[in-house]
Amino acid sequence: MKLRPEMTGEALTRLKRARGQLNAVIEMMENGEDCRAALTQLAAVSKAIDRAGFKIIASGMQHCGTVRERGEEPEMTEEELEKLFLALA
Repeated sequence: MKLRPEMTGEALTRLKRARGQLNAVIEMMENGEDCRAALTQLAAVSKAIDRAGFKIIASGMQHCGTVRERGEEPEMTEEELEKLFLALA
């Protein structure tokens, strides 16, 4: 299934935010800053990436449902989407 802008907008926003947070973590580590602050930011990066992945899967599921309702065959099966979802968990 190809990624479409209507499927990735929110996930892309999350990933861009995570990129900024990751850059901040790298700077904190390079500058020898507080461990707790760096790990807190790293946890936020991890959560943002996870949520972006879940959002992409959810959008893919909605897209496949819409395609199926039109009587067409979706690009991915529910089993394939489930496998991707479980890979994120």
